[in-house]
Amino acid sequence: MATKTTFLTTNWRYLLLANYAVDASVLRRHLPAGVELDDWNGTHYASMVGLLFEDTRMLGIPFPWHRDFAEVNLRFYVRRKTAAGWKQGVVFVKEIVSKPAIVLVANTLYQEKYVALPMRHRIEARPNGELALDYNWKIKGEWNYLRGTAAATAGPIPEDSEAEFLAENYWGFTRRSAKRTSEYEVVHPRWVVRPVSDYTFHCNVAALYGPEFVETLQQEPRSVFMADGSAVKIMSGEKVL
Repeated sequence: MATKTTFLTTNWRYLLLANYAVDASVLRRHLPAGVELDDWNGTHYASMVGLLFEDTRMLGIPFPWHRDFAEVNLRFYVRRKTAAGWKQGVVFVKEIVSKPAIVLVANTLYQEKYVALPMRHRIEARPNGELALDYNWKIKGEWNYLRGTAAATAGPIPEDSEAEFLAENYWGFTRRSAKRTSEYEVVHPRWVVRPVSDYTFHCNVAALYGPEFVETLQQEPRSVFMADGSAVKIMSGEKVL
């Protein structure tokens, strides 16, 4: 097996995760070959995630105007059985950034589902220690948003919890074709999380993700929380099928 190299280093910060129960039949249409849907206590989840990338470097090189930016993505949870055990990870339905060069690289090298849209964000620290999180993207002339207020105090993720299932994923799986799949490892320490209140979400779901996700994302989420984040390494990808 070829030695893995570090493709990208960055800091993921202020990860706002809103987690929705979703019918498995919706997710199977996006499932890469060789992996299966994962669930927590019988529930399949799709998560809307907003986060910041800071000090991003590709192969150790910081590219001007592409080091710090926001991303919003829709993802769901899968696993792949190997001789060493299960690899638990995520599949992205779509990832939004404002940088066309990042879209070109990610879609070409990893065949991810990135799209470039106008974006803006605001992270506001309040006097009481709370954090106001506001991620915005513009589609069809309208600003969409993912917003919430994170508590002042962060705590460790409980073992065998829903938050652990949703936040502690160290593999990404990409559908390259109907029969071809690749995976890449995401390396980071275990995170701390904060509860989120005042969550609001507005999105043209049909235009961005397709009509099959409209019902799911119009529900109230099962949970919303923020992970403080950390330094992250994304390793070079590997074809597994």
